[in-house]
Amino acid sequence: MTRTIIAGVSVYDGTGTPAYEADVEIRDDIIASIRPAASHPPTDSIDGRGLMLAPGFIDAHTHDDFAVIAAPAMTAKVTQGVTTVVVGNCGISGGMDVTAHGDLPDPLVLLGAADAFRYDDFAAYARAVDRAGPATNVVALVGHTALRARHMDALDRDATGAERTAMRADLTTALDAGAFGFSTGLAYANANAASTEEVMALAEALRDTTALYCTHLRSEAGEIVAALDEAFAIGRHAAAPVIVSHLKCAGAPQYGRSGEILAMLEIAAATQPVGCDCYPYTASSSTLDLKQVVPETPIKITWSDAEPAQAGRMLADIAADWGTDLRTAAERLQPAGAVYHCMTDGDVDRILAHDLTMVGSDGLPCDPRPHPRLWGSFPRVIGHYARDRGLFSMATAIRKMTGLPADRFGLSDRGYVREGLAADLVLFDPGQIGDRATYDDPTVPAAGIVGVWVNGIATLTLAGPTGTRGGRMLRRPTHPTTKGL
Repeated sequence: MTRTIIAGVSVYDGTGTPAYEADVEIRDDIIASIRPAASHPPTDSIDGRGLMLAPGFIDAHTHDDFAVIAAPAMTAKVTQGVTTVVVGNCGISGGMDVTAHGDLPDPLVLLGAADAFRYDDFAAYARAVDRAGPATNVVALVGHTALRARHMDALDRDATGAERTAMRADLTTALDAGAFGFSTGLAYANANAASTEEVMALAEALRDTTALYCTHLRSEAGEIVAALDEAFAIGRHAAAPVIVSHLKCAGAPQYGRSGEILAMLEIAAATQPVGCDCYPYTASSSTLDLKQVVPETPIKITWSDAEPAQAGRMLADIAADWGTDLRTAAERLQPAGAVYHCMTDGDVDRILAHDLTMVGSDGLPCDPRPHPRLWGSFPRVIGHYARDRGLFSMATAIRKMTGLPADRFGLSDRGYVREGLAADLVLFDPGQIGDRATYDDPTVPAAGIVGVWVNGIATLTLAGPTGTRGGRMLRRPTHPTTKGL
C-alpha cells in the first residue's frame, strides 16, 4: 500500500462551492480520507498550507488520440494539471483503420501520419492505449469522418444505405467496447456533404445508452443558428445528450452574437440535455481552410508541406512577399495548418462564463507550432479569467474543469475530491498559477502547478514530471442507470 497525506490544504472539491481546509489522504489509487486539518500533521505529509487542491482537470476536448500512445508522458497536459483527456472529437478519431480508400483525408491529418491509423477496431485501439500506459486517463469518442473514410470511396457525397449500415455497425461495436460517444465535424469538407439524415442514422446507435453526441457544428459563422438547430435535432432523434464543441462566434460578421447563441442553448437545455465546451482564447487553430481566409481575420501559418519555410509567419506577410492576394498565397501553401484570430474577448468571456460551459483545450499535439492552448488552457482559466479578471470565482473555474465534465461524460468515479473516488488530484499555488505559452512561444509549461496525481500515482512535482505514469483507458459502463449531463 502506498500512502500520501496532503496536510492543511484548501480544497476545491469540484462542486463549485468555496474551498475548505482539510488533510487529504491518498491510499493506493483512491482518496482514502478527508479530515479537518490537524494542528500537528504527520511529519511525512506534504505541507499544503497556502496551496489549493482540486480534482485533476478533465480536458473535455482534445486531439490526443495518438499522443497518448506515441508520447505517453503527456507533458503538455500533466504540467497544467490535466489528468483525463477526451479524444476523438470533431469527427476525427484514431480508433480504426481509415486508409483503405486512399490517402489520409483532411482533417484526419491533424492526428498524425496514415500509418498511425493501424487499428482494426476500437477495441484494438483501446488495448494499445492500455499497453502504452499514458500519464493521463483517456476517454474516447468515435468520429464520423473517420467512419466515412473507412467505408466510403468518396467523401464529397452523402453515404448510401449500405455505407450507413456499415458505419453504424462499427459505431455500435465501439460503444459496446467502451467508447463514450459519437462525434462529428460537419464544417469540414470531408463531412460537410453528409446530410442530417446520414448523421441521424448513425446516431441512432446512441439510443438506450449513456453515450453522447459531440459536434463541431456545420457552421460556426453565418449559419450557426441553423447548425445549432441541426445538432439539437440529432440529439433528440438519438435520445442522446448533446455537447457543442468549442462554441464560438467566428469571424467579424458574428462578433457580438454570443448572447443570442447562448440563449439558444438555454432554450434547448430546458427540454433536452445540452452543454458545450470552450477554450479560453480568441484564436482558433486547424488546417488552413480557404473559406476562413478573409482580410479581417489575421492568420498565422503553423506548418506547410508545400512551403515549409513559411511556417510561423503571418499569411498577410507571406502574400505581400509573394506579391499576391491572401487566397492565392493560401492555395500555394496547401496543405498547411493555421491559427485564426477570429473571435472577440467579449464573446469568449460570455461563453466561457456560462453555466453550461466546460473547458476543453482543443490543442493539436502534432502541430510543430501549436496554438498555446495545448500547453496553457487550464491554468489560464484559473489565473487569467478567475484570479486576475474576476470573470467568475475560482470555485466556478474548478467546477468547469472537473465535476461538470465528469458529470457530462458519466465519469462517476472521478472529477470530485470525495472519499472513495479515484485519486486524480492537482495541487497548485493560487497566486502563481497561470499560462506562459504564447502564440510566438507556444510550448512553454504553465506556472504554479505544484503536484499532480493520476490514480494515486505522483505524476508531477515542483521538480517537474516524475516519469511515473498512472493513466488508464477509461471505458463507458455498458449497463449504466443514468444518462450524462
